[in-house]
Amino acid sequence: MSRKIAVVLFNLGGPDGQADVKPFLRYLFRDPAIIGAPGPIREFLAWLISTRREREAQANYALMGGGSPLLTETRSQADALTKRLNQSGDSEFRVFIAMRYWHPFVEEAVREVATWGPDETVLLPLYPQFSTTTTGSSLKAWKDAGGGAARTVCCYPENEDFISAHAALIAQSWEKAGRPENTRLLFSAHGLPERVIAAGDPYQFQVERTAAAIADRLPQLTDWQICYQSRVGPLTWIGPATEDSIREAAEVDRHILLVPIAFVSEHIETLVELDIEYRELAKDTRPGVGYTRVPALGVADGYVTALSGLVSGALEGPAGMKPPNGQRLCPADRSQCPCAGMETR
Repeated sequence: MSRKIAVVLFNLGGPDGQADVKPFLRYLFRDPAIIGAPGPIREFLAWLISTRREREAQANYALMGGGSPLLTETRSQADALTKRLNQSGDSEFRVFIAMRYWHPFVEEAVREVATWGPDETVLLPLYPQFSTTTTGSSLKAWKDAGGGAARTVCCYPENEDFISAHAALIAQSWEKAGRPENTRLLFSAHGLPERVIAAGDPYQFQVERTAAAIADRLPQLTDWQICYQSRVGPLTWIGPATEDSIREAAEVDRHILLVPIAFVSEHIETLVELDIEYRELAKDTRPGVGYTRVPALGVADGYVTALSGLVSGALEGPAGMKPPNGQRLCPADRSQCPCAGMETR
């Protein structure tokens, strides 16, 4: 009998409809990885923020039909990965979805996996770069919900297939735009407060590694920059901010080629923030400026290949945390790296 292997895809989640927006936001901001205040204060802040942001967020989700397409996108990725993994026939793979802030919640995935009764479980984040606020939070939720022992992919910021898939989509988008010579490639990642990075979170370090690796594959696009989007609240966030980078590129008449570098699926940050708000910002800054947004990876063949390879690699050797190429990537000052104690490559 072939082995049964469960693969759990971690992602953020998003509201299914307008009525779900406020509770989704409340789940998001009550996470101690997002707001580090004591419990009662955090609960109050989550209620306050979700109440104040409900209408604005509902308006943005209305632009996408009322809710988030993230679950549909993730299901497509799960289907593509399932098909790829089961091609060999040596084992039976089943892919489960575990969303952090909306259905299907991590807790639901834990129950589904337990019911199926796999011989092995691989936890695979759809966050290429590790952060305590994304992968770290999801792994904690898995443990808190009683999730069993698993082989855990911590991150894959420089995975060859992942990098190649990004480079291919960027090159295709540039070609489709007419190969403008004055292009500035902007790698836009979700931002974080500076204090999170100062505490040792490796996210920014890994984003920089991803962008540099992709840029090395694109010698025709030498003008590139990393920037960070989705800043909220009064805290100081890492930068430069994507909106500032867009203004600067537009002011010097660069064709803006914008790629979501830390998002692998289309959702509100890409379909509204990048496609609508930032496009308008570029046009307002300099009417007629070129603006091309590179698609998220989605089910691009190279990305599915990357995910499949990560699962195969995680099944080798002992269970536990599986860093890139078996060695810790992050420098010692990134103390929140989940591979602390492992040899650094």
